[in-house]
Amino acid sequence: MKLCGLQKTTLLDYPGKVACTVFTGGCNFRCPFCQNAGLVVDLSETEEISTDTFFAFLKKRKGILDGVCVSGGEPLLQPDIFDFLREIKALGYSVKFDTNGAYPEKLKKAVDEKLVDCVAMDIKNSLKKYPQTVGIENFDVAPIIESVEFLKSGVVDFEFRTTVVKDFHEKSDFYEIGEWLKGAPKYFLQCFIDSEDVICKGLSSPDKTDLEQYAQIMAQYCGKVDIRGI
Repeated sequence: MKLCGLQKTTLLDYPGKVACTVFTGGCNFRCPFCQNAGLVVDLSETEEISTDTFFAFLKKRKGILDGVCVSGGEPLLQPDIFDFLREIKALGYSVKFDTNGAYPEKLKKAVDEKLVDCVAMDIKNSLKKYPQTVGIENFDVAPIIESVEFLKSGVVDFEFRTTVVKDFHEKSDFYEIGEWLKGAPKYFLQCFIDSEDVICKGLSSPDKTDLEQYAQIMAQYCGKVDIRGI
């Protein structure tokens, strides 16, 4: 496992749980607005955490923490991800798993083997704008669609979420996203905030009024809709 970061306590990343968040290194996407550039393009300069150190931390925090958020990067890129999740579960922790949905078969395996309790999948944009939004020309959206349909089948607790960037998202995108995700129980809009660790500098945060309008559109299609980061 390539572990490149640990937030020792969070009350936000795993709703209803006192949790920690561990970040894996490496991603198959190159989203210009990614705020974890150090986990995507600058891995050689990112300090790693050994799995022994991480599990020693978890053992020490038993009874204090309820859950573990496994984020990235894209955790399903890690060759040892299933053994890693098994070891977390063996310690009695609940696991929330963040993914971009590009590896549906691995996602299904993690869910089917009950290695995760909750999945948060990033919806980058409307399907037609996925290539430019993930920074990959001619990107094949078929695996993304498969992951969405798998989660919508209700086999595990899940949420969809979109980081909204003024340069990439507009009103029409959310009508298309809404039709695609129709019936999903939870959907969150996350406000992009520029930082020093963004892959592409100079992108803009959306206006609050735009975010509220997008949320109203999505509320026509999904159960619970909320905005994070404002």
